Amino acid sequence: MIVALDVGGTSMKGAVLSPGLDRVTALRRPTPQGDAAVGAVVETVVELVERAGTARAVGLAVPGIVDDERGVAVWSENIGWRDAPFRDLIAERTGLPVAVGHDVRAGGTAEIRLGAARGARNSLVMPIGTGIAAAMVIDGHLCVGNGYAGEIGHMSVGVDEPCVCGGTGCLEAVASAAAVARRFARRTGREATADAVAALVTEGDADAAAIWAETIGFLGTALAAATALVAPEVIVIGGGLSRAGDLLLGPLSDDLAGRLTFHRRPRLTIARFGDEAGCVGAGLWARDLLERR
Repeated sequence: MIVALDVGGTSMKGAVLSPGLDRVTALRRPTPQGDAAVGAVVETVVELVERAGTARAVGLAVPGIVDDERGVAVWSENIGWRDAPFRDLIAERTGLPVAVGHDVRAGGTAEIRLGAARGARNSLVMPIGTGIAAAMVIDGHLCVGNGYAGEIGHMSVGVDEPCVCGGTGCLEAVASAAAVARRFARRTGREATADAVAALVTEGDADAAAIWAETIGFLGTALAAATALVAPEVIVIGGGLSRAGDLLLGPLSDDLAGRLTFHRRPRLTIARFGDEAGCVGAGLWARDLLERR
């Protein structure tokens, strides 16, 4: 058995997987904030290992800046930890080999090897959830950048909106699922999740439609810049906001096409694995560990 855990800014998704990545058991639970999150992650992995009974490796995907080589979560703005040595902590508790990496690169690994970006030499996998980041494949190689590559969520899209990273105008501050909900509440005084805002758009709510159109524009600005730099054949949209399906993909494809001239125009598609991609990718990393050994 293989244990995989994907830690998001809002929730943790874990699974016990067969060597063929079939799901044997799974769990979901909220992600605590700050130092408490480190202990919660370790205890959740230990619980999954106990459920597995015969686990042979662990794959862990975490957000923020991650040092894959040392297995250390260097920093996460959304959760609040710094320099959490997850590989050593989990190996000490379980006695198992542990692969640790960025949650978006985990999701990208799943989509690139098995999912919507399979076969593409150049691709971009961008989940839009609590935060925004991207996994980039350039000429067949997943770009890691010592843990810093792919932070498209902290590209400025030219608005006067503070970001939790300390910057202003970041894509994540205005176009993440959390930001969509926040901006709608600020505009209307009504609380609603991003899913609810999307539903209101389909019902003809003018305020929701305005927020949605602005969000499409912000995403289009960032993806046009990414297209100019990476020239992806395909852009895979995942995360919670991808549940909007064609309501997101259609106008975003049109917006992006309108910003490009001579560039190679990428095909936009929804992630095959949805919000489970990070867990599948972490499982692939764990299986890779076993194969190398």
